Amino acid sequence: MHMAQVMLAGLLLLVVFGLFGKLWGHDTVSIATGAKYFIPAWAIIALVNMWVGVTKAGYTVAQELPILLIVFAVPALAAAVVIWQLARG
Repeated sequence: MHMAQVMLAGLLLLVVFGLFGKLWGHDTVSIATGAKYFIPAWAIIALVNMWVGVTKAGYTVAQELPILLIVFAVPALAAAVVIWQLARG
């Protein structure tokens, strides 16, 4: 359940980055730029989530690594799709 909540938070954060891009640039290129900035920010957040799982929840790195990959990949792939779609049109 926590994994789904973190991924949902990532998708919502992607929307926020896109909205800030639209607010500052007023065009679709700026939304794509916001999505590009989201990916490294989300990588840092996902790594912090893993660190909390290892240090506070008592999981091992080996247990947390697959979770990190999934938690990072879903919102990052959504961002990549947004970037790709906005670059096409």
